[in-house]
Amino acid sequence: MKPIVQISLDLTNIDEALETAALAMRAGVDWLEAGTPLILAEGLHGVRKLREAFPGVPIVADLKTMDGGYLEAEMMAKAGATHVVVMARAHEETIRCVVKAGRDCGVQVMGDNMVCPDMVAGAKWLEDLGCDYVIHHIGYDERRGIAARGERMPSPLDQLREVVQAVSVPVQAVGGLTLEQAIRCPEYGAPLVVLGAPLTIDADAFRTADGDLESSLRLICEKIHAYGDVAVGVA
Repeated sequence: MKPIVQISLDLTNIDEALETAALAMRAGVDWLEAGTPLILAEGLHGVRKLREAFPGVPIVADLKTMDGGYLEAEMMAKAGATHVVVMARAHEETIRCVVKAGRDCGVQVMGDNMVCPDMVAGAKWLEDLGCDYVIHHIGYDERRGIAARGERMPSPLDQLREVVQAVSVPVQAVGGLTLEQAIRCPEYGAPLVVLGAPLTIDADAFRTADGDLESSLRLICEKIHAYGDVAVGVA
């Protein structure tokens, strides 16, 4: 598949999220993500506002579902989301419920393997349960806490090739990547490139990063889209 650039709107204010989303669209971003902080702050209202403003754009609702899978996915779909996120550490039945809701409501399901004891096995399990995409994810608190202790911060790139080889669905790598690393994700066979904290969002304040964000995003999108087709499932 062709590389896709997704911006994670990890903001706590819908007006700022809409402004950042408009800027991202002008720069060439393909998908918008209603980040978890935005959903916590604005709820379904935030997703609806994004859908109203960007009627033809895919919207990922990063709800990190752990229970009540069918209802949460259905609610996000009705609000305008095209993709919903369920956690691999949820019960198997919850993942099945989200997948069923996805089929019933016409949305695609992204399974997140964050904090799985075996990240590769977690990714494969998500695919086996019917997820359309795998998010290979090192958590915000996990990586920052480890780094604060003076230890090497884990990176999704550590096992990205193994995850890509283990599944046949598209993979997205998330968690503390530098811009250079994010841009190179298609080289690992991961065509879904997400840009968020701390790339475009201030990771400490959860507000838009300083600087000429639009120009930077345009260059990033051009580099990622230049990869052409990515062989999904082959690193």
